[in-house]
Amino acid sequence: MTYHDRSNLALTASSQAAVDAYDKAVELFHGYYGDPIGALDAALADDPALAMAHLAKAGILLTTSEKAAEPIARAHVEAVEALGKRVQARETTHLAACRTWLAGDWRRAVELWSDVAVEHPHDALAIQLAHLGDFYLGQSAMLRNRVARVLPYWHEAMPGYGYLLGMHAFGLEECGDYAVAEREGKRAVELNARDPWAIHAVAHVMEMQGRLAEGIRWLESRARDWSPDNAFAFHNWWHLALYYLDLGDHARVLELYDTRIRPGRSQVVLEMIDATAMLWRLALRGADVGERWQELADCWAPLAEDAHYAFNDVHALMAFVADGRVALQRKLVRAMRHRILASSTNAAMTSEVGLPLANGLVAFGRGQYAAAVEFLRSVRPVASRFGGSHAQRDLIDLTLIEAALRAGEGRLARALASERTHLKPTSTFNWRLTARAQSLLGEERNAVQSEAWSAAVAAAAEGRRVREAA
Repeated sequence: MTYHDRSNLALTASSQAAVDAYDKAVELFHGYYGDPIGALDAALADDPALAMAHLAKAGILLTTSEKAAEPIARAHVEAVEALGKRVQARETTHLAACRTWLAGDWRRAVELWSDVAVEHPHDALAIQLAHLGDFYLGQSAMLRNRVARVLPYWHEAMPGYGYLLGMHAFGLEECGDYAVAEREGKRAVELNARDPWAIHAVAHVMEMQGRLAEGIRWLESRARDWSPDNAFAFHNWWHLALYYLDLGDHARVLELYDTRIRPGRSQVVLEMIDATAMLWRLALRGADVGERWQELADCWAPLAEDAHYAFNDVHALMAFVADGRVALQRKLVRAMRHRILASSTNAAMTSEVGLPLANGLVAFGRGQYAAAVEFLRSVRPVASRFGGSHAQRDLIDLTLIEAALRAGEGRLARALASERTHLKPTSTFNWRLTARAQSLLGEERNAVQSEAWSAAVAAAAEGRRVREAA
């Protein structure tokens, strides 16, 4: 008997109950709700030969960027390999993608998942795994294009269509097509109010455009939809905190940090990344974050010799620098240097971006600001190669400007601040950076700047009114 999932894709299976559990798990994964891994385990308990349950679990674990997840993923890959010729052609390509990722060639693995989607455009699991892979690789155009390839085969009546729109919206945003991204993201939310990725895509648009009051309304008014029982909620809370950070409301940012972004001592890497990035931004602004760095550095410490993924490594290093953990800084940088000798996607990421960025952060922590400027400037043109979003990688520019200001490089700081005020003229923080650079140069604020500053102050006031009303 042949079994099919809810998208009518054939499966290697022997139990309809197991297939139903598999469908439930994939649905949960699309929205990051509940426990998709538990649902897959339930499917496998009923049918240990359900190949796609093994491969879905492997793919989900691999795309967490957690090295500790790899042995479990490998065991599920081997379980499918043991099934031999019983495995269907589509499943075989999923298997090849997981095996290739485990071998360190993440780019090729993403292409293999994409190949599945080209041949089977209703395989939403393959689309999502490729989408996440493109995010880790910093492949902005492919975040958009891989989803666009399959959209003609979908329509609103099909289960999961909204999730595709949400993914496409995020890809459009990362490519700078903000108007279409916002439209598609909001349409996805109309179809499914609990779609956290689509909500996140629109939050990115508003962040990039400096629409602080709108961004706060967008996230806070929908928090009861996207927040409860959601593994992605911490990141949307992080986006909300970014708006308040731009408003200069550090007390609200720290409240969100303590209650939403990092309410406990989680050692989930993706959660630690957001916590680190927020504390670093606060530190650059001179905010007092208390003992929070110590707790976070403690949680990063076991990964100091890992160097599994350059993006993660750099965030771990930020915590070590901020908390003065010199021995851990040296250990991690040494591990990163060793990692570039391998033949892997992460080796290239580490060589091109991770290691020079790490050197810049270490120099910044030592007060060697001129050296930090040189290291940080060198990675700006290629920073996307080690993954993340534009909003996340903005930390590089923020640190570079602060290093330039502290090094007394007024001309450079002024130029970099000008980039920011042109992109986000509603940000009072960007205008403060401009003012600091002008002070170094002995310049006066001109009439155009004064008008823009007034507009930014008005935008900030509107954001505070939204906060007070909430």
